[in-house]
Amino acid sequence: MVTPLYLQTWLEARTRFSNLLSNLAEADLPRKLSGTRNSAGFLVRHIADVELLFTKNVFGNSELKVIAKTVIAQHDTGEWTNRQELLDYQAFAFHSLRAIIEKQSDADWQQVITTKEFGAKTKAEALGRIISHTAYHAGQLALTLKYGEESPDKSISSVFSSHPASQ
Repeated sequence: MVTPLYLQTWLEARTRFSNLLSNLAEADLPRKLSGTRNSAGFLVRHIADVELLFTKNVFGNSELKVIAKTVIAQHDTGEWTNRQELLDYQAFAFHSLRAIIEKQSDADWQQVITTKEFGAKTKAEALGRIISHTAYHAGQLALTLKYGEESPDKSISSVFSSHPASQ
């Protein structure tokens, strides 16, 4: 019975992100760190987009339709400014991913999934990817909420990696 343990691990790791959402104000959404292109609103949307992609492409919810706008654009388009829409979307992503994780059998966790983003991984390994992805961007979001500005100086170089949601 490993599924409940994997679910518990994912839920606990995701609190780094979910705890930030309770105090998120609409005025925070356009905030950016100096030298970066992506806003707090973009980061919230991006985490949800990727959770939905995992729900569909890794864990097998083939009925789910995903338009991962942040992945498609690879940078902030300035449209992620409606707090309630973002919170509703991320709640949908959370519940979708949780539901599909709960459906996994013990044998499913050893099934190998191949994606263009990270190659061949077992579902257990892929769960580690979504955990680290969410934690990475939750850290960016925390810094953006604490130190971000509505119109940061674009001349300072980014201190983050070249990951599309980091620019």
